[in-house]
Amino acid sequence: MAQTAPASGSESPASSETIRSLIPARIDRLSWSPFHTRIVMALGTAWVLDGLEITVASSLGPVLSERETLNLSSTQVGLIATVYLLGEVFGALFFGRLSDALGRKNLFIVTLAVYLTGNALTALTWGNGPAALVFLYLTRFIAGAGIGGEYAAINSAIDEMMPAKYRGRVDIGVNGTYWGGAIIGTLGTYILLNNVDLNLAWRIGFLLGPIIGLAIWGLRRHLPESPRWLVMHGREAEAEENIARIERAAEASGQTLPPLDDSKAIDIRPTDPHGYLSLLRVLFRLYPARSTLGATLMITQSFLYNAIFFTYTLVLTTFYGVDEKAAPLYMVAFAAGNLIGPLTIGRLFDTIGRRKMIAGTYLLSGGLLAITAFLFKAGALTATTQTIAWSVIFFFASAGASSAYLTVSEIFPLEIRAQAIAVFFAIAQCFGAIGPVFYGALIGEGEDPNKLFLGFLIGAAVMAVGGIVEAVIGIDAEGRSLEDVATPLSAVSTRPRATG
Repeated sequence: MAQTAPASGSESPASSETIRSLIPARIDRLSWSPFHTRIVMALGTAWVLDGLEITVASSLGPVLSERETLNLSSTQVGLIATVYLLGEVFGALFFGRLSDALGRKNLFIVTLAVYLTGNALTALTWGNGPAALVFLYLTRFIAGAGIGGEYAAINSAIDEMMPAKYRGRVDIGVNGTYWGGAIIGTLGTYILLNNVDLNLAWRIGFLLGPIIGLAIWGLRRHLPESPRWLVMHGREAEAEENIARIERAAEASGQTLPPLDDSKAIDIRPTDPHGYLSLLRVLFRLYPARSTLGATLMITQSFLYNAIFFTYTLVLTTFYGVDEKAAPLYMVAFAAGNLIGPLTIGRLFDTIGRRKMIAGTYLLSGGLLAITAFLFKAGALTATTQTIAWSVIFFFASAGASSAYLTVSEIFPLEIRAQAIAVFFAIAQCFGAIGPVFYGALIGEGEDPNKLFLGFLIGAAVMAVGGIVEAVIGIDAEGRSLEDVATPLSAVSTRPRATG
């Protein structure tokens, strides 16, 4: 039978009365069930969509400069990615704030709808005048805003409804599925551009993501709101109803739920939502070390990833003579390494531990990149061996990058979780935007390979910085309840608050 926690208090978010709840402990005692599989399938596709979206836009960019399509200039094509990035940053900050205030479910439904709308409208762009260009940029901004909002709302929802013993591997694996989307996008656009009229092919390409999004719409609609979020906001009756529903699903799968004693309960006095000014005070006054950790991990992985991902075609075509039409096929191998890494070693972040695995993946990928840099300088690599080297490097780097998102989503209190994710995501995207420009300048016309050699060493050093910071101030969050990792701001328990 589902266990009911003692209940008291008001349904008001700013109630002065105290709620005593076992909901966090009841979530963490669960073993894997079909309910958790549905969460991963319904919510985890956010990263598939982003990977697909970035790859499709990158692959279709040159096509949009053709006279038979939109006849854009190279600068106008380049701005498509910039506008999408700005949309992601805006969406993360805007919807992250709403997710903390209005709930996870409300927002992961809305953000998916925003993304679907933006992409559908992109495919309807017509003509080649100023109005068509403005419409195109507006639709890319809307699609980016939807994906940015997904990151904040969904990371929060997954962490809050996932038992502590699975949280690390699930987050790592789900974030890694970005590269599954990249593979779908690469193969999809390759087939379209080689078999369908260009003016129709690029429109279908931008509809690949919405097709997947529509397929998961029904799954999302039937997921419950995070019981943790509900109880922290004083909506105790709804929280009890939702956790009981989750427990019934677990028991239906054959689980026997062990009893819980009252010592595992948490006392909560719901408070008003926090805005971004309040958030910054919490982050840098209560959690300066954790904020430094989150920012460092997010910035370093974003710089390296954007630098390599957005310039790999230039490297292959400039230094190895690969035909532009064949370059996307190399992307499949690169993406495969990125996908396999998180899926195969993600569980080690729960067993060996966060600090050892995060620091290890950052340092190892940085070291392997440095070795590859020297092989590149010596002229010992071909297009194939360069791609294999990248695949091995990012087998580890992908798990490390995914762990950065895991870190910022579990080391801050529930009341500000989505906003914290949004802030660090926005910071990472802004710094990450430097990478492609910097590496593009180093590549140039291929006249001096030593410049790119230096760039590879800089990328290796950047990742090493992330690994060292994690080793020094990382949080050992494996197997621990979210409330033990970061005490809720609304908690009135006598246990000491986790800060720093």
